[in-house]
Amino acid sequence: MPVGSLSVRLNQLTARLGLFVLLGLASMLGGCASYDSADDRGSVPLSPAIVADMSKKGMTPADPIMIRIYKQESELEVWKRTHTGQYALLKTYPMCRWSGKLGPKMREGDRQAPEGFYSVTPAQLNPRSQYYLAFNLGYPNQLESALGYTGSALMVHGACTSAGCYAMTDTGVTEIYAIAREALKGGQESFQVQALPFRMTPANLAAHRRDPNLAFWRNLQEGVEYFNVTRRPPVVTACAGRYRFTDGPTPADALLDPLGPCPAVPGSVEVAEAVKQRQAAEDAEAAALAAAIPPAPNYVDGGMHRSFRDILRSAGPEKLAAYTSRKIPVSQPEAALADPYSGRPLAAAPSTTTAQ
Repeated sequence: MPVGSLSVRLNQLTARLGLFVLLGLASMLGGCASYDSADDRGSVPLSPAIVADMSKKGMTPADPIMIRIYKQESELEVWKRTHTGQYALLKTYPMCRWSGKLGPKMREGDRQAPEGFYSVTPAQLNPRSQYYLAFNLGYPNQLESALGYTGSALMVHGACTSAGCYAMTDTGVTEIYAIAREALKGGQESFQVQALPFRMTPANLAAHRRDPNLAFWRNLQEGVEYFNVTRRPPVVTACAGRYRFTDGPTPADALLDPLGPCPAVPGSVEVAEAVKQRQAAEDAEAAALAAAIPPAPNYVDGGMHRSFRDILRSAGPEKLAAYTSRKIPVSQPEAALADPYSGRPLAAAPSTTTAQ
């Protein structure tokens, strides 16, 4: 073989070997950052029990969902649209861990879990999370970005550890993830997450009457009431540095400046008036209760649902970690035990609450 031809063949062989080595390295590096391709936890089907519960309540797996998160009570609710077109509560899940204190997240690294209204698309679901399964809340949203808030990768995920996220345990997030996945597959473009400091009851508002975040929370309460009145997720926009809620979209929504003036609220006058009346009644009740309810205590660093706190107290963090994720340590167990609401009665919770 001529020397020139031999040289060309050697160069081709070297290039092929190099490509093979690069592909092998990429495969190994991918294995370090994720799990192997046989891992199908993101496609685990819904259990017959939850499908039966949906059917009993007039829902199908493909019907749209909405999620509510309550920090103080350490609970996550999944709401789902029924055959009536309105939403009903499907199930309440105990939260194993959240970090920070009550109040919105404003800065990267402040350990605050977000509070606000968020929209989750299929692209925000992560079937290969290091905390089993996860979905990104989408923090900062449009309003938070306009206000200069910073932070990223704020999730609802498995395990029992948090640095600004909402941890549901592996078993709990498996079912929540599957419910969300099926709703998105069914045609819902995105689902709304209402991340709240506490259940918006007059008693809780009275207990937190001296908190500097009260005005912000009353803005969140307005969105909560829109849902309570219509039993449908409100349309959420932003103007004048606050959330703006309506019972339907308008062409002008996309033109709103989150920090600019708010135009007249479109939509149903009856719905807006019903929301205003509900808020006024709850404010009056909160004012009446204020004399009898002491100001709320402060958190050391986040909270934990009492069902998990009982395990932590009696069996220790290693046993709780084994129960919730099999390997991920519980974050700041001393702070979880110091949750000031550990001995306080929670707001009435639906009977569907089960430890996951």
